[in-house]
Amino acid sequence: MQKPVKNNRLITAVVANSKGQIFELEGYGAVGMAGPTLAPLTTEDTINMPFGSELMFLPDRKPILYNTVSGMIETFTENPFVSGEKIFPVAAFNSPGYITSYISAYEEKQDAGYLPLFSYGAAGWQKGKFRSTAILVDIEKRQDLRYMKHENVVAGVHKLRKKMPSNRLRVHLEKCALTYGCPAGKNFFLGRYEAPLPTSKYCNARCLGCISLQKNDKIPNSQDRISFTPSPDEIAEVALEHIRRVKNSVVSFGQGCEGDPLLAAEVVEPAIRMIRSETGRGTININTNGSRPDILEKLFDAGLDSMRISMNSVRKACYDAYFRPQGYSFSDIAKGIDIGVRRGIFVAINYLNCPGFTDTPEEVAALILFIKQHPINMIQWRNLNYDPVRYWQGMNAAATHGKPVGMKNVLGQIKKAFPDLKYGYFNPPKEKFGVKNLK
Repeated sequence: MQKPVKNNRLITAVVANSKGQIFELEGYGAVGMAGPTLAPLTTEDTINMPFGSELMFLPDRKPILYNTVSGMIETFTENPFVSGEKIFPVAAFNSPGYITSYISAYEEKQDAGYLPLFSYGAAGWQKGKFRSTAILVDIEKRQDLRYMKHENVVAGVHKLRKKMPSNRLRVHLEKCALTYGCPAGKNFFLGRYEAPLPTSKYCNARCLGCISLQKNDKIPNSQDRISFTPSPDEIAEVALEHIRRVKNSVVSFGQGCEGDPLLAAEVVEPAIRMIRSETGRGTININTNGSRPDILEKLFDAGLDSMRISMNSVRKACYDAYFRPQGYSFSDIAKGIDIGVRRGIFVAINYLNCPGFTDTPEEVAALILFIKQHPINMIQWRNLNYDPVRYWQGMNAAATHGKPVGMKNVLGQIKKAFPDLKYGYFNPPKEKFGVKNLK
């Protein structure tokens, strides 16, 4: 399917050669895809690519481009201007704080492998700048690389080595910050915003896009999962160090380098109590799949301030197809959310988005109904880091979907239905729980 377009609003297509060199193709427009929808991209669909975003070329795939002369969308294997030169699609991995409205348009070659665990936003070129199909959802500079200079991170690492030399969690966070480039790890050593508190070696979900443990040998995990369970004392020491030196600080259980923290409640609960016995400052947050409402109750009693529940869909069939829960059900998640809301805990959902699925009418209608039934405080709009074509295939096998309405439309519909619902990308401190719009 194709929307009408004026050539003077088009952005130029960019492709890559087999060496990974990226270049524009004059006479061809960039195309985005969202499930079955293919759309030539214009200035209205795109913004200048945000600072810190990265461009990637996609192997084993053929770019889909818009021919401005014929007005047709075409699939290419070779450069139309250089005979025999193979070309590949280019995608943008956009910076934190932005979600993607279109996926880079491509067609898989036969026997194409899985793409690595990133999101693959459509990209193009105009007036000397790359543009991407990114939508800003959070203006905070929490993970802006310009404020996270490597030499400052290293200085922070050396300072905290001296301050807590035997703390194994501090050692683990060094690897996160220096080896994997984790922004949350960096922020701990820089003394800003939110500090991570990874705790759990185990998880009761088998997410298709799990970045720390992959049973699918065709998909490499992005980082290693924590290999030990830190003690309550180690957790509290890291948390209190951050809270004492950072204004409006947040400390969070549940990170990309661990399983689910609810499965480490034997250390999480006493750690929260130890923190709260020392100070009422700081926001203690948990990022979780929300699978154990009984444990959540205990953590609320201990002093937990907020929780963020991860989900790709509020429809059980689609949730199950991605999270593949082990020993819990979607109803457990809803129960945990309701308990949190009733007890005055700040409740957010970490809503994993993929154009072509998230923006289908069925998904939008289900989300609106879910929020009406379970009045959460916030949606953190996040990009799903998973091969989009394989994801669409899985979701279409799980449920029926209509024509996508567009991610901008989805954002508008949800905001209209729930004007007081907070939008964002990051976990807010409790000092901002009452702020109407974090964007």
